[in-house]
Amino acid sequence: MTHPTDVSPAAVSPAPVDGAVPAPHSPVLARVLAAYDRVETDGRPDVWTHLRPLADLSAEAVVLDARLAAGELLPLAGTVFAVKDNIDVAGLPTTAAHPAFARVAERSASAVALLVDAGAIVLGKTNMDQFATGLTGSRSPYGAVASAVVPDRVSGGSSSGSAVAVALGEVDFALGTDTAGSGRVPAAFNEIIGIKPTLGLVPKDGVVPACASFDCVTVLAPGLDLARTVLSLMTAPSPLDPSSRTWPADAPLAAPPAARVAIPRDEDLALLSPQARARFDEARSLLESTGAVVEPLDLTPFLRAATLLYDGGLVAERYAAYGEFLAAHPEGAEPSVATIAARAGEVTAAQYLASQDELAALRQQALASFEGFDALLVPTAPEHPTLAAVAADPLGTNARLGTYTNFVNLFDMAGVAVPAGEADGGLFGVSVLVRGFADQVAIDLGARLLAAQRGAPADESADESADPVAGVNADGPAYPTTGVSIVVFGAHLTGEPLNADLVALGARFVGPVRTAPDYRMHALATVPPKPLVSAVAAGSGVALAGEEWLLTPHALGRLLLSVPQPLALGSITLDDGRQVTGFTGSLDAVVGNPPEDVSHLGSWRAYRAALA
Repeated sequence: MTHPTDVSPAAVSPAPVDGAVPAPHSPVLARVLAAYDRVETDGRPDVWTHLRPLADLSAEAVVLDARLAAGELLPLAGTVFAVKDNIDVAGLPTTAAHPAFARVAERSASAVALLVDAGAIVLGKTNMDQFATGLTGSRSPYGAVASAVVPDRVSGGSSSGSAVAVALGEVDFALGTDTAGSGRVPAAFNEIIGIKPTLGLVPKDGVVPACASFDCVTVLAPGLDLARTVLSLMTAPSPLDPSSRTWPADAPLAAPPAARVAIPRDEDLALLSPQARARFDEARSLLESTGAVVEPLDLTPFLRAATLLYDGGLVAERYAAYGEFLAAHPEGAEPSVATIAARAGEVTAAQYLASQDELAALRQQALASFEGFDALLVPTAPEHPTLAAVAADPLGTNARLGTYTNFVNLFDMAGVAVPAGEADGGLFGVSVLVRGFADQVAIDLGARLLAAQRGAPADESADESADPVAGVNADGPAYPTTGVSIVVFGAHLTGEPLNADLVALGARFVGPVRTAPDYRMHALATVPPKPLVSAVAAGSGVALAGEEWLLTPHALGRLLLSVPQPLALGSITLDDGRQVTGFTGSLDAVVGNPPEDVSHLGSWRAYRAALA
């Protein structure tokens, strides 16, 4: 390690904190010690710019273990994570991969603080392409970072060290940033998951800007579930970030069962080698096997916009972020980054505004052509270059790597990058891209693709008798926080006649639930048959089985308009004490003969089985 403020693992003695012998059953401390051992064993000084002293980490671990023992809920306790060296961590230097830029942060970025509050421990700061300008991982005075999987190939950048630390198992997850693909390309080149959320959902205060209008904090993790959990925990508007945003009420909660997915035309995939094209076609076929409907889309406006980030006037934002600093400190500047910054400084205000206008026109054209599609599947990168190839042509290689990533933030889109095999001796990956705030659709489709790669259902724990849609949508909790819970008991249950209506409203399956023992169920003679669930006096009811789903407020309103008498939507008390909206009704509103009381069976499915 070359950073002057580094603390190498070998230089830190794993001595007990305050002279005490660590308890062998201390899970958090055990994870910290294992992480330090792994860093030392791997011997990859190119990955880290700063490791925290083991004594400090051990002290934090002991405190966390005590909090857990006291019953405190800490969802990330027992995990360690890495932070890209352009994101502030209190007490640690932030270098952005330029030695002269180093400054010790007084407070952590909001994204980091939220994860620490959830029990995660920062192991240290990771190497990166200087000032987050690059997609190779080679533009750093602290050394080019090689892939964790294919040592003669680049790691991808600019979140290079973060991706490799995850892929090597040195940390459980890592934070990166993504302006032009920096949180997705490294994921592809290290066989891990990268999630790039909608701009503004994760606050970016405490992040050194690269291109301020389009910067985004991202998550890198070995699996999608952990990546989503981490992303959810650091998604919150911050008064320190005026560009932070909140979820709109109509943010999708699930991908449709038969999602309509766009793919590039053959001519838009011309950069891919035959092997890379075969891997992409396999990913497309796997997604189709999950029920997706795949159709080609002309990517011309997308690819044209991608060139604006470096070859158009928008590159002026790079100069605004760090151009003057590099001009004043040329001794530590990486040559490619310095060249880009110098060219960016020559852009006039008129050229910048002209590129803004061109981008607006391209965005309108591209999103209009995307209308009716739920997602866009693209190669994450067209190739996985060797370290030697990048050294021979640093600017040209980097430009090719951004072909399918540069336009995403320019168009306010979100994406999930997943591995997709090997090609030409390197690694290949694909990305599921969606409109802004449709992040959950990308996550669901990424989960389906990963499950198809394993040859397993998206939710292996799902009831095999249940409708496959429920298994797909039950792959994890919803990322948006705008969902409203609704409990169904009869015709809207998974596999029942009206479930398709619920799914068509964008509902997300949460799981089975049971009411408090204060309800009765009657079978209505409707078409299709439906139960009437009503609250009764304490001691005269039973606990009834049902399912919990999530709906957007708008979808809940549409559902309410479709509920016929004597049914209604009202408050239901569950056996865990929660009160949620659910299907209910009153016997007094029933016209004709009193319906049969089937409460003793405990569920609508049991009643239907008894009839059969």
